[in-house]
Amino acid sequence: MLRPEVAGSYQELSEDVERVSENPAEERGGEMGVHEDASSVILPAVFLVYQTISDFREKLKHPVMSVSYKEVSLYDAPGIAFYPGKARLLSCKHHYYDHIPPLINPGQQGKIECTTRRINYTDPFTNQTMKYALVVQGPRDVKKKELVFLQFHLNETDQDFSAIDYLLFSSFQEFINRSGINPVLNFLESPTLIPCCPEKAEFMKDCESSYSSWKFSGGFRTWVKMSLVKTKEEDGSETVEFKQETSVVNYIDQRTKPRSDQLFFVVFEWKDPFIQTVQDIITANPWNMIALLCGIFLALFKAADFAKLSVKWMIKIRKRHLKRRSQAMNHIS
Repeated sequence: MLRPEVAGSYQELSEDVERVSENPAEERGGEMGVHEDASSVILPAVFLVYQTISDFREKLKHPVMSVSYKEVSLYDAPGIAFYPGKARLLSCKHHYYDHIPPLINPGQQGKIECTTRRINYTDPFTNQTMKYALVVQGPRDVKKKELVFLQFHLNETDQDFSAIDYLLFSSFQEFINRSGINPVLNFLESPTLIPCCPEKAEFMKDCESSYSSWKFSGGFRTWVKMSLVKTKEEDGSETVEFKQETSVVNYIDQRTKPRSDQLFFVVFEWKDPFIQTVQDIITANPWNMIALLCGIFLALFKAADFAKLSVKWMIKIRKRHLKRRSQAMNHIS
């Protein structure tokens, strides 16, 4: 017959053994539950990290266009390069407040009260054909509605349609500042080609390669209203582009004798005092992304720490059961 204390120890051992033997599934279930709880915290955080990085890369690839406007009272006078061919410049004058006085002796040589340059250079696309351009200083004072009015004359042509090509570039002064001497033309000067410095020739070749060209037809008055658009590139450089609104009015030729020649009239004026600036803005903020990722990684660290402590706790409980069982067995022995 067992002593009471031995019986008590045996009873405790039996309960411990039964508890351990009866609940192994619960222990494994507890461990699995701990891992599942940790996974339920970790997996959504990992997905959030992936989604955040994906969104950031997508915003880098597709920046948002930003458009701003700057008001000015004076523009930098643009350069207007005409390619008249056989046509001759009869008159050129600056007017204000959209007022152009009636024509005096149309078709006859008049005053050229504009700053002009004549230049010849090789075609930038063929490098063989020689081109002749007449460069005129454009209007500046947008508040006073300054405009430049020009009249060209073409004596005869072997073409079915007559037109004069022109292009605009952003700064007449930049063209003037190119080294070399190319004198200002007076109104009696003939359109003889004047050899020009290579710097100005290269400048015009670059302009023709970079800017679009337009036309205005004979027998009409073409009114061109200009606006300026600046675009900031990713490398910090800036490009300039002209936008134009053109209106055309028929010229009523009241000269008495029948004429086979053509008269060309063109007006250049600024549309408004606003310079448009276009810039691509990347909406992805790296600092916001870094802060969000830091929060996510902190959550991951907490989840991993929780899982680690939970596993340690389960191991400690199991060791305690095994130790009590071992002590009870040794006591019985």
